[in-house]
Order: sequence, then C-alpha cells, then structure tokens
Amino acid sequence: MSNLSSSDPSPTNPDSESPHGALFLVLHYLPLRELLAFQRVSRIFCDAISSDPSLWREITVQSPLSAKLTDEALLGITSRAEGTLRSLTLIDCVKISDVGLLTVVDQNPEITKLFVPGCLYLTADGMVEVVKRLHERKGNVDQLRLRLYGLCNIKKDHLDVLNSFLCKDGLRSKSLMPSFYGSNHSSGTNNNDDGRPIDVEMCPMCRSVRLVFDCTRDKCRKMEQRWVECRGCFFCIARCEDCGGCIDPDHVSHSESACKHLLCIDCWLQLPKCDTCNRPYCKGHNSFVGPTTGFICQECADGDFLHNVPEAGF
Repeated sequence: MSNLSSSDPSPTNPDSESPHGALFLVLHYLPLRELLAFQRVSRIFCDAISSDPSLWREITVQSPLSAKLTDEALLGITSRAEGTLRSLTLIDCVKISDVGLLTVVDQNPEITKLFVPGCLYLTADGMVEVVKRLHERKGNVDQLRLRLYGLCNIKKDHLDVLNSFLCKDGLRSKSLMPSFYGSNHSSGTNNNDDGRPIDVEMCPMCRSVRLVFDCTRDKCRKMEQRWVECRGCFFCIARCEDCGGCIDPDHVSHSESACKHLLCIDCWLQLPKCDTCNRPYCKGHNSFVGPTTGFICQECADGDFLHNVPEAGF
C-alpha cells in the first residue's frame, strides 16, 4: 500500500519509445487501481500521470484497495490533485479516520461530492466538522453532496446541523425527492448520486437516522394515507428486492427467495423457480439461473450433495 502514497513510483519497465497518443486519452477514464498500475508501465507514463492534476480531481477508492487504504496513502493520492479535488468516494475504507479526511478537506476546499459509505472508522461528529470547515473555507456548501450510508451513531442533532448547511433554498426541494429501494442497498454497494444533498434522514417510524425509502407502487402513491404509512427505513418496512415496493407483513413469510431476499408476490410469480423448493432467485442473483426455466438452487444442491455423502465408518 506504500506505493499508493508514493508521489514518484519507480516504473518496472521503462521504454525509450513514446507510447501512442491515444493511450494518454484513456488515462482520464481509468479507475484508480488501473491508473496507479498504468504509471508503472514506463517513465513517460509515470511522469504524465503524476504531473497531471486533472487525472486526480475525481477519486473513487473501492475493493480491493479500500481495505488497505490508510490516512497517509489517501493524502498521498489526493495531493496529486494539487488542491483541485472535486469528488472523493471512499467505499468501505475502514482505515480512514476523521483526522485523515479533515486534512484532505482542508487541502481541497472545492470538493462538491463526498461519499463515504461503509467507512466505519469515521464518526458523525467528524462529518459535521468536515461540512463546517468547507463552509468556512468556501463561504457556502450549496453544491456539496454527502453519502453517509453505513456511518455509525448518526443522531438527530448531527442530521439537523448537516441539513442546516446542505439543505438551503433550492436544495431543500431536492432533499425531499423520492428515494427508492434497490438491490444495491442490500448488497452494501450503494453509491447512488440522485442529486440530493444527503442520503440519510430521520425514519418517520423508528426515528432513527437511516436510509428512508418511498414506495414504488402506483396504488400507494395515489393514496395519500397509504403513501405515508409505507414510507420508512428497511428495518421498518419490508421491501421487494426487485421492484422496491412495500410488502404486506402478512406475506413476508411467503416472499422469501432462494437468495434469502424478500420479493413481492407479483415479482415472485414472474421469476423462474427452483425445481426442488419452488423458490426463485431475485434479479440481482439471476446469474445462478441457467438458460432454461428449470434449475436447482444452491441450497438444495448442497443439501442433496450432503444427503448422498456416505457416512464414514469408524
């Protein structure tokens, strides 16, 4: 991981010939991992990548780099933007601390996108301080978008302070935009940029600060009372993994899929079923389903295998 924080990594295979010009155009589209690897191809690429701040204005750190990223390495990467960093997405970067993130923000006051889902070492107090410092440096944070999904111990007081900075004037209407549940939420890979200033809010049912979802069903949207009743976090309202609609509590026990996700009856009926247990996979796991309509789910396949294994004699 030390290579990530190095400002001048030694190329493994320096070339005397200049690469084709088209290759330099590709650099702006490479993910972080590939960009770091590309600069080791030759001295020419090393110099071109490390000396071009525009390549580092939008940084996304995800697996497998996320588990290894430290504060020091993050500072080394973001410093290449030379104070022009606009977007920073840290997905499940469990080693990043409030101190490290605050240092990055101090050096890059023009950040307008800060996504930190699953960064468990960050705190709600730290994120409030981040927004305050951006406000002090820029005078406003009207364009900042925060994604805090997975951050622990966010309380109403934290949310009120964040909203006081982020949800002003026209942005307040964006904060009220509908938010719908999708498979990326259950898998923990949510990186949705729907234009809202912040992704979490107070659940109207449990009063906890979490992702709050609206119902996708037309019949619920047309009934004002029902619309309010089926709006809440995933812990309060069971939702279909495929369509995001609410599921009647009486039907939850009959809505399970072969991948253990919940499906509404409409989606459940449309999907191919396991030949043994008659349960479908949700669309997010349809790679387990073969080209034909019939299949054996993994749980049933494992059960049959264990059932047919002869007992060892002792």
